[in-house]
Amino acid sequence: MELPAPSHPITVARNAKRVRVVFAGEVIADTTRALTLNETGYAPVHYIPRADVAMSRLKPTAHASHCPYKGDANYFSFSADGRTADNAAWSYEQPFPAMAEIAGYLAFYPNRVDKIEESPAR
Repeated sequence: MELPAPSHPITVARNAKRVRVVFAGEVIADTTRALTLNETGYAPVHYIPRADVAMSRLKPTAHASHCPYKGDANYFSFSADGRTADNAAWSYEQPFPAMAEIAGYLAFYPNRVDKIEESPAR
């Protein structure tokens, strides 16, 4: 386990905008409660609470990964309109203590969905 540091900063902040994830014309996630994680060397990632994700559409997969800063990630695939997005979403079920804020949230790969859009919150 590694901790964020000045040499590798990671920040998590509430996103004041509405964040929507769309795949095959269907809204997979829609929230005004996203957290945006900024990590050195990576594009910002929106983490969305499970309550704002169409969890009934997501299927857990056997794929997993490990981040020395966040912990072990589990992955999800989903299908719509004859298309499948394999391992397109992930979640840190038990992140390391420094990243505890993202527990219970999911993130999506932008290149595996049609769009992740931000708009002013209503």
